[in-house]
Amino acid sequence: MEKGDLCSYRVFATTQIGMEEIAASYLEEQFENLKVLTAPLGFKGIVLVGGTNEDPQILAERVLKATSYIEKAFPIQECVEAEIESIANAAASLAEKYVSSNEKFAVRTVRRGTHSFTSIDVNVRVGAEVQKRTNATVDLEDPDKVVFINILANTAYISLLPGSAFFKKDLKKKPRFQDVFRRMIVAQEPYIGDDNASYNMGARIGRGLQNYEIGEYYVALTKPVPASPLSWFLKGVLEGIESRYSVQVKSYGRKSVKTKVYVYEMHTLVRMFRRHPIVVLEPEGKSVTKVASRLKELLMGSRRPVLLLGSREGVPTGIYRFADLIVDVAPGITLSTEYALPTALGAFEMILGESEG
Repeated sequence: MEKGDLCSYRVFATTQIGMEEIAASYLEEQFENLKVLTAPLGFKGIVLVGGTNEDPQILAERVLKATSYIEKAFPIQECVEAEIESIANAAASLAEKYVSSNEKFAVRTVRRGTHSFTSIDVNVRVGAEVQKRTNATVDLEDPDKVVFINILANTAYISLLPGSAFFKKDLKKKPRFQDVFRRMIVAQEPYIGDDNASYNMGARIGRGLQNYEIGEYYVALTKPVPASPLSWFLKGVLEGIESRYSVQVKSYGRKSVKTKVYVYEMHTLVRMFRRHPIVVLEPEGKSVTKVASRLKELLMGSRRPVLLLGSREGVPTGIYRFADLIVDVAPGITLSTEYALPTALGAFEMILGESEG
């Protein structure tokens, strides 16, 4: 395939590995006369979109809205040979049109394929050229604009995006917050390891769920998984819930509510609960101090809140756009799968306790 052919597209979209054909099918169903190329040059997780004269930024927004299988959609505003000087010149020319001297910018590069240079090499050279031509200030933490470069073998796609398009980690310490447990719907990707590890993880998660008497727990698939470890994970979850429930029945001076368990697909689950408040727990989320009031409103509203978590892999980022909030409950700390939910629920409990005075 010639570089010219690859440069004929207007949007560079990404999906989870192996999900590109599904994403493409959604796009082809919803757009007429659209040209879609999946896994170009064999690079999985990429969908190139073209066949239209529509403005790349507008088309990218439409692509994002079309399906949650699309995780990111970059408008292709410049397409050049994957050579540092060519990239730097094209990126700087683009920046001259949209970046003012009183703004802050950052450069990010993602390379796919083998090259004689690194992503850092590209970032440094492009940053220097953009700064030279615009007099704007480099700010990697909180930029107003981001020059994003996707390199695919010998082709470089350049986009200029607002800094707000990227989720930032807030590494400041945050207070914990709480939840309305019996009303809550929790959906989490299953832990898939060997059979024994999957069972043990499931059992720990099950005990944690029942400890808080969560109303419903969905084992939410995002892609095909091996049946054997999945069955052991489910067995562990159910046995963990039962073991904790039996203790509660004997020791509590009130009726306990056993967590109900279901298996479903996460993207479809988000569609099913689209009228419910959806909260995603991922490190890309905002600081609790910034969203506490909104969080309380969602958790105490008339509709049952839905909490989404990942496992060994995070929640697909395409789903982020359909969430009401994205929250990091432990900034700067990587929580293991079995601790993620209890940590979040304990935090929710404190926030709601404060709201009750």
